[in-house]
Amino acid sequence: MRTKLIPALFIASSLFVSCSDSDDSDMPVPPAAEPQWHLVWQDEFNSSVINEEVWSRIPQGTPDWQKYQSTDPACTELRDGHLILKGIINPDTDSDPRPYICGGVWTVGKKSFAPGSIKVRARLGNGAQGAWPAIWLMPYAPTVGWPDCGEIDIMERLNHETMVYQTLHSGYIDNLGIKDPANSIISELDPNQFHEFEAQIWADRVDFFIDGRRTLRYPKIDGGASGQFPYFTDWELRLDMQLGGSWVGEVVPTQLPVEMEVDWVRYYQYY
Repeated sequence: MRTKLIPALFIASSLFVSCSDSDDSDMPVPPAAEPQWHLVWQDEFNSSVINEEVWSRIPQGTPDWQKYQSTDPACTELRDGHLILKGIINPDTDSDPRPYICGGVWTVGKKSFAPGSIKVRARLGNGAQGAWPAIWLMPYAPTVGWPDCGEIDIMERLNHETMVYQTLHSGYIDNLGIKDPANSIISELDPNQFHEFEAQIWADRVDFFIDGRRTLRYPKIDGGASGQFPYFTDWELRLDMQLGGSWVGEVVPTQLPVEMEVDWVRYYQYY
C-alpha cells in the first residue's frame, strides 16, 4: 500500500508547486479606467444665507464694472434655491449718494479653482439699459497686473440683448492686439430661460460651452510665447450684476430693478 501512495502524493505536490510558482505576468490585466470629469465642488444656493466661507459681496471699486457695486444686502438675495443678483435704485442716498447700486459675489481670498471645468446655470432675464450681468474668472494669486495676468469671461450680456459674449483677455490679446486665434465668441440665446455657461481650462487650450455645446476653442500656440496663454493657473470666480460703464452705456433708472438668477455653480476636475 505505501509504495503505491508515494507516487500519487508526489504528483499532487508537484502540481501544487507548479500552480503556486506560475508567472503573474501571464494573467490578464484589467484595462485602466478612462479619465473623465469628476464633480469636486458645488454650491446649489439652497441655504437661506450666502456661504461666507466661499463668497464675499463685491464692494464698490474704481473700475468701470465696479463703480456701482454694493455690499448692501438688498442687492443680493437667496430665493427659491437661487442666488439673485440685482441692479436697483439706491434706497438710501443719504448714506450712499449713488443713484443706483448692484450686487455681486466673488471668491477672492477664500476659494480658488485649479484648471478644470467651471459651470454656472443662470437666467439673465429681460435686462435693462445699462445692465451688464457677468460670470467670470480672474487669477487667484496674480504675479503680474491686468491684462498680462489673464481673464476668462464665461458669460457677459449687455442691456436687453438676446446674445452673450464669451471672451479671453491677456497682454497678448489686449496689449499686442493679436486676435488670431480668435479670443471671443457671440452666441444667441433666450435670456428668459436658464442656460449652462462653462469654461474648461486645459494645459493647451481653453474651451467655452453653452448648454453643453462648444462655442469656442482657444489653443495655446508657440508654447504660449509673448504671454499668449496665461490661463493654466488657479482662478477666483465672480458672479455679478453690473451697471453702467463705457461698454454697456448709460443706465436708464426707470428700467430698474433688473436681476440675474444663478441656480448653481459646479466645479469639475478631469482624471
